Amino acid sequence: MWSPLQLMETYRHMEWADATVWDATPLTGPPDPRLRELLVHIHVVQRAFFSAWTNRPVMEAFRRAEDFETLGAVRLWAQPLYREMAAFIQGLTVESLAKPMNLPWAQMIAERLGRTPHVTTLADTCFQVTSHSTYHRGQVNTRLREIGAEPPLVDYIAWAWFGKPDAEWKM
Repeated sequence: MWSPLQLMETYRHMEWADATVWDATPLTGPPDPRLRELLVHIHVVQRAFFSAWTNRPVMEAFRRAEDFETLGAVRLWAQPLYREMAAFIQGLTVESLAKPMNLPWAQMIAERLGRTPHVTTLADTCFQVTSHSTYHRGQVNTRLREIGAEPPLVDYIAWAWFGKPDAEWKM
């Protein structure tokens, strides 16, 4: 069972890792299409889940990579959500985390998978966001290396070794 404190640690790491990867990402000039696609996807998913948790219209979270002329524009759109997610998680309790969480897109996934998903909890979906971001952040780092940039070390254990620093959003 997840505690709010454990989830807060995973979200602190996620923001630190995302900010660190953004710091290694070239923000000016025409964006690399694959890099833009991956970064937009990470942040769309973060926003979609946050919208579901807070009963906001989920469709407002969705953007296409082509909606952003530069990677800098993607970053400016993505960054403010971290404060909101942190405040949301700080307000959670063990009881609220154990409650069932019905996601608006569950039926679409059920049709795609050909089976009905089991009931998930709010905690399951909160962890999913950090796990999903980690998965795609690895793809971003691979793409950074392919285009000649130096991907940063952003593993959770590295964050712990560095003293679990707060995210630094450098410009």
